[in-house]
Amino acid sequence: MSNNRLILPCDPLKTIIEDEPHLLGVLSRFGLSFGFGDKTVDEACNEDNVHMGSFLAVSNFLYGQNYSQFEISLPALMGYLRKAHTHFLNFLLPAIRRKLIEAINYSDIDDVAFLLLKFYDEYVQEVHNHMEHENDEVFRYVSDLLNGVPNEHFRITDYSLNHGSMTEKLSQIKNLFIRHYHVKDNEVLTSALFDIIYCGNELENHCDIENKLFIPAVEKLEKSLKLSHRESVKNSHSDNEKTGLLDFMTDREKDIIRCVAKGLSNKEIASQLFISIHTVTTYRRNISSKLQIHSTAGLTVFAILNDLVDIKDVNPHRQ
Repeated sequence: MSNNRLILPCDPLKTIIEDEPHLLGVLSRFGLSFGFGDKTVDEACNEDNVHMGSFLAVSNFLYGQNYSQFEISLPALMGYLRKAHTHFLNFLLPAIRRKLIEAINYSDIDDVAFLLLKFYDEYVQEVHNHMEHENDEVFRYVSDLLNGVPNEHFRITDYSLNHGSMTEKLSQIKNLFIRHYHVKDNEVLTSALFDIIYCGNELENHCDIENKLFIPAVEKLEKSLKLSHRESVKNSHSDNEKTGLLDFMTDREKDIIRCVAKGLSNKEIASQLFISIHTVTTYRRNISSKLQIHSTAGLTVFAILNDLVDIKDVNPHRQ
């Protein structure tokens, strides 16, 4: 995309879409109608009452071009982001789940499909919570600012410093299927994996738009209202920093994770490792804090991906 030239108001929409079909999603999220014929960006935006500067900023950003010359409207950009949330939560992620269910063979007693689906469902819930927080809290904060009503207890930096793309777990699910789910001639699973890859790319783009367009525009608004920025501490255990955390786990913590992945209860772990149940509980709490993984399925996936257990030793029915 970076080899393409800057998208300008005089460019025909059909040419833009022919060059980069993925921008179809940008059109629909800004409210531009299909069936635009030979209309230019300027003509189409005027006809559909779309803020052209915001559309051009997002489109050029995704096109790999300089977007800074285009003025952004925060209401228009928030509308775009809300519709993107709807696309992920109501269409793309559920469609992937339906394909995974169709592709998985539950009759195989050694199958870990139940674990993978549970992990996927937990991931989708995390994405849902993240995006609903943005819809209900972050966008409301910005809307209040636009109406001249500041919030003394929140700044956009409180949100931005812990804002990630949410793609790490999605990538883990893909890798688990590719590395460990032994199956031949499963076109539905292949299609689901392609959808996962596409979804991951879309989430990365979405996160970049929020980080590089939305958040700076909000910071500019805060500055114009002379609101001070409060210092926030970056969460050192964010998803994108989990790679390599195994090196910081103690041998006992690794033992606990192995036992959890095998489906052992806290009582069974205590008996096997000759420690108290209270000690097991403390270890599990510390492990969850280090990894920011708070479910058995999540710890099991972490153990498999980091070769702490063989996938054949996992009992998905005890997760």
